[in-house]
Amino acid sequence: MADEPEHATMANKSVSKAVRLLRELGAQPRTGATVTTLAKATGLSRPTAFRLLYSLEQAGLVDRIDTNYVLGWELARLGRRADPYTGLVAHAQPLLQELADKFNESVTLSVPNSHDGLDLVAEAAGSHVVGIVSRNMVGEQYPMHASSTGKVLLASQPPEKLRAMLPEKLDAFTPYTITDRSALIKELEQVREQGFAIIDNELEHELLSLSRPIRDSAGTLVAILTLNSPRSRFGRARIPEALQQMQSTADRLTALFWRDATAG
Repeated sequence: MADEPEHATMANKSVSKAVRLLRELGAQPRTGATVTTLAKATGLSRPTAFRLLYSLEQAGLVDRIDTNYVLGWELARLGRRADPYTGLVAHAQPLLQELADKFNESVTLSVPNSHDGLDLVAEAAGSHVVGIVSRNMVGEQYPMHASSTGKVLLASQPPEKLRAMLPEKLDAFTPYTITDRSALIKELEQVREQGFAIIDNELEHELLSLSRPIRDSAGTLVAILTLNSPRSRFGRARIPEALQQMQSTADRLTALFWRDATAG
């Protein structure tokens, strides 16, 4: 209605700052962090960060172990009771469909899970009779090293962790699949630097796939946006336009779900 305040003015700044702290803790859930570290990472003053953390601790949303704060038991309990994808899918689906319609190809949204993998949570399709059908059903996982979505996830990991989690020889899905661990890690460095991943014939013959990361205000990878197409129909000349439009869609998804309401 006309007399309703703008959404930006309705946001409670203290709640938004508390969420910023929780997101920063979520980026380091095992080690936790001191109030000084959290204040610096979130751009808050130390007294403000301390007051908010104290309030969150009283509610069980964070715990303090010696001088380090970690995500709390009550937050974990509430998280187990929540459906992680219902609200995300409902609001993201129109944006996915808009992107799918623009290029008349299939688009997917995936989120990292707790097992160092990805869950496909939503997808949209263009109008082509012949198209790309995801080899993963919603809720299942991708082969990490042979998909553009998986490469974005792997690129978010430090090299030492990659060497520990990846075998020296990886499964081949086509003759173009990168199966050497060192070669894959080198490509992942490029993915990290350029901010997107492309696979061409690596997972399936004739599959061209582009993926972009979506990050929250703490810089944590929270989702991955992917466009899939038969390479015979979607020429490589269209890749720059697609990547640009995907970034716009990723930015809109961030604004919907993961923006910092205290910024700007």
